[in-house]
Amino acid sequence: MKDVIHKYFASWISKDIEILEQVFAKDIVYTECYGPEYHGLDQILRWFEEWNQKGSVLEWIIKREIEKDKTIVVEWYFKCDYQGKVSGFDGVTIADFNKEGKIFRLKEFRSDSEHIYPYE
Repeated sequence: MKDVIHKYFASWISKDIEILEQVFAKDIVYTECYGPEYHGLDQILRWFEEWNQKGSVLEWIIKREIEKDKTIVVEWYFKCDYQGKVSGFDGVTIADFNKEGKIFRLKEFRSDSEHIYPYE
C-alpha cells in the first residue's frame, strides 16, 4: 500500500496522469480536504488535468504512514503554486484498498502548517 501512495503523491509532482489508472479503482470515491468529492476514475482524471493546467505541486512530503488491514493513513505536508499563489499545509489521507491493491476510497483532512501557542 505504501508504494501505491508514494506513486500517487509523486504523480502530482511529475504531472503524470497515467499513474492514476494504476493506483485508483474505476469506482473510486475521493474526498478532498476542502470539500470537493470525485466519483469515479473519469472525474479524477478530469480534475487532475484541469488542476495541473492552473497549478503545480511543489512538495508533497510524507511524514508518517500507518497501515492496518487494507487501509493506510498518511500524514503529510503539501505545498503548491496555484494560479501564481504559493501556499502549503499539513494533512492526513485515509485510503482504503480493494483486493486488487487499488484505492477505492480516499479522504483527505487538512491542518494549518503554522501553529500558534496561546499559553506561552
